[in-house]
Amino acid sequence: MTLKEVKVGTTVKVRKLNGEGPVKRRIMDMGITKGVEVFVRKVAPLGDPVEVTVRGYELSLRKADAEMIEVE
Repeated sequence: MTLKEVKVGTTVKVRKLNGEGPVKRRIMDMGITKGVEVFVRKVAPLGDPVEVTVRGYELSLRKADAEMIEVE
């Protein structure tokens, strides 16, 4: 399951980051790494952006980035 598929109001744990190069680096720079808990706060009507809380910070992720984050 990817972060894009998670329902609003759910907390999940990051299992794996897909992608490579600058895209993966950008996601990791946001503090989203393996084992971190992510709370999905809000998803825009068309699915872009996905607003999440990670380590106490509120972030907005692009739909394409959310698809690269595998969660459990």
